[in-house]
Amino acid sequence: MRVAILGGGSWATAIAKMLLTNVEEIGWYIRNDEKIEKFKSLGRNPNYLTGVNFDVSRIKFSSKINTVVKNADILFVAIPSPYLKSQLKRLKLRLDSKIIISAVKGIIPDENMILSEYFNMYYGVPIDRIAVISGPCHAEEVALERTSYLTIGCRDREIAKQIASMMTNRYTQTYISEDVNGIELSSVMKNIYAIAVGICHGLKYGDNFQAVLISNAIQEMNRFCNAAVPHHRDLQESVYLGDLLVTAYSRFSRNRTFGTMIGKGYSVKTAQMEMEMIAEGYYAAKCIREINEDFQVNIPIADAVYDILYQHKIPSKTMKDLTLKLS
Repeated sequence: MRVAILGGGSWATAIAKMLLTNVEEIGWYIRNDEKIEKFKSLGRNPNYLTGVNFDVSRIKFSSKINTVVKNADILFVAIPSPYLKSQLKRLKLRLDSKIIISAVKGIIPDENMILSEYFNMYYGVPIDRIAVISGPCHAEEVALERTSYLTIGCRDREIAKQIASMMTNRYTQTYISEDVNGIELSSVMKNIYAIAVGICHGLKYGDNFQAVLISNAIQEMNRFCNAAVPHHRDLQESVYLGDLLVTAYSRFSRNRTFGTMIGKGYSVKTAQMEMEMIAEGYYAAKCIREINEDFQVNIPIADAVYDILYQHKIPSKTMKDLTLKLS
């Protein structure tokens, strides 16, 4: 089956690297023609994971999303969630016959929908033809070929196995799951908790409190996922807890970096401008707050991050108050 990637960032680049160990050729939508030409001439992405070299003869680049979608049966979607709607508005083709794989660890702003729900509702993609890839697998470590773990979630196990076979290699282990919505939602929430850890790091909280914070975060995630998307799941599995840990602690985590800047006194706008990369947790904090209006789950850590980012509450006081709510 023909495979393509939508998106030109670091995670899209890491996915391309993994796919090309098993797939002869891929299509790749990158919206900027100049970036495509630089990519072709350099043999690498000029902006992200610049140490990864590609055989560009095996890649069919295009800045036209319809061209890439038309020539693919399987689409890996790796466009950051804040930009996804605007990019998909250019699409003139139906998607209901495609297999859609969400590599977006985010939620659609304004819609408050995870990607599987969005593609099912607005593009008519059958729910069993929508998959998600997640797990403790930073793009930067894929570039370095360090041992990583991916879980492919799909209600159709045969599709999940097919995707897993495309992405398994000597440094990437893959597993399959049917918990599509739970994987997506936990991927959204862990970005919020990574911001919280970053804020505490910026405020000079020590390892002791950060350990308590993460311990409470996994409990909080469990409560919310069970309320919003009930399913028999074990949040100690790597796709949930492992992804939370690496996002909260890794130096490669943009959400932790964003939170650290907030804790050090940067304004939200200044931190966003200086990072030059999307911290999905910023958008997730607002979406989860609004979704929770229906469920009323006790999520004090996520609430604290929302208060700091959107209500302009003082980080030091908000985190001090939070310490009294954790155990």
